[in-house]
Amino acid sequence: MLDPLDEEVSVRHQARLLGVCRSKIYYKPIISDDNFIANEILEIYGNSDCRYGYRKIHASLLVKGLIINKKKIQRMMKNLGLQGLYPKKKINTTIKNELHKIYPYLLKNVNITRSNQVWCSDITYIWVENKFMYFIAIIDLHSRYIVSYGLSYSLEADFYVEILKNSLVTARPEIFNTDQGSQFTSNGFINILIANKIAISMDHQGRCFDNIHVERLWRTVKQEAVYYYKPETVAELEKVLNEFVIWYNNERIHQALLYKTPREVYYGMKKSD
Repeated sequence: MLDPLDEEVSVRHQARLLGVCRSKIYYKPIISDDNFIANEILEIYGNSDCRYGYRKIHASLLVKGLIINKKKIQRMMKNLGLQGLYPKKKINTTIKNELHKIYPYLLKNVNITRSNQVWCSDITYIWVENKFMYFIAIIDLHSRYIVSYGLSYSLEADFYVEILKNSLVTARPEIFNTDQGSQFTSNGFINILIANKIAISMDHQGRCFDNIHVERLWRTVKQEAVYYYKPETVAELEKVLNEFVIWYNNERIHQALLYKTPREVYYGMKKSD
């Protein structure tokens, strides 16, 4: 297979050795959708733990079959506030408030065997209409069921408190796990958990794997909803996310759930129910 990123053997020489027309190698779609490009850049940048600059992101996009001009990538990264090898430049939804209490991580060695044993929550960002929108979801860890969710223009805590209240209308978990972001350590958020006698668990700082199931949900949201439908407005994004959550909970099977849907596992349903 021909490798356009090989630094030792040129594409021309590889093509000659393989008897392939070089023009066919370069015939790949040129992407011009800025929302799509921005989210692809954010995905690659985040997966590199904020290490990659525009050159490596350009190479990563090539591997995915996407041809985007290096200068355009560099310009878009600047507009997004991203810079390689400088973690402080990361678009960070985990804004810690030093005045708020940080609770210990309670899930180490915990065997999660039932619905509403552990819920977890996080926030991800989606680029649309030349700005970030923030998507929050609360999921049941046992079933991957999305209990509650919402889309916000900002990271202000009040919105996330309302999402938490909505999630507790019909059920409540024994443990609620989040990162150390100010939205989740705010007095309003914490007081609701305490009032409902819910144990509070928080990830270790810088340990995204503590909340790995939500991170996987974000990947699914972006790959199977945002990148697939390519919403261009906030209204379109809201519609895409609403339809995605309904489909995800009720239709999307998971290998880890023995090919059942989150709803079937959350409610203890059989396939025939």
